[in-house]
Amino acid sequence: MHTPPDIKTFDQSAFRKALSCFPTGVGVATIVSADGQPHGMTISSFNSVSMNPPLILWSIGLEAACLDDFRQAEAFAINILAADQKPISQRFAQTKQDRFAGLDWHLSPTGLPLLDGATATLSCRVWSRYPGGDHEIIVGEVYELTCSDKTPLLYGLGQLTSFPKEL
Repeated sequence: MHTPPDIKTFDQSAFRKALSCFPTGVGVATIVSADGQPHGMTISSFNSVSMNPPLILWSIGLEAACLDDFRQAEAFAINILAADQKPISQRFAQTKQDRFAGLDWHLSPTGLPLLDGATATLSCRVWSRYPGGDHEIIVGEVYELTCSDKTPLLYGLGQLTSFPKEL
């Protein structure tokens, strides 16, 4: 049996670089806060968890400006961005007051902000929350979705990209 060491043998930048070797999709998590305002943030920490029930997870940093709003929300949407939505990814990664200003979006039938042009959207009720170091892990049960044939936006090796044309 292998016993792992008590200390890590690398720094945070090496860890970040290693993780960037695993390309992921890019999304925007959205909610409507208690005061009726839409909020959203770019995410790349997104996974499927279960098909039955349909569960997904994502994480939010404990230093995120909208953490309290997401903690109070009982439902959220994940907007999986299309390859042509790189500017939207960058917009929701910044700490702007109103990230939705001038953007094409609408409310889902159940009242969640959905970004027009996303390759897919998943409306979820919060299933559970877990501490995860400097992040909070949020598990959601999907109850409504849309899906298109658009090519998704990807993040890997420290940059936003899309699938190569030969795929």
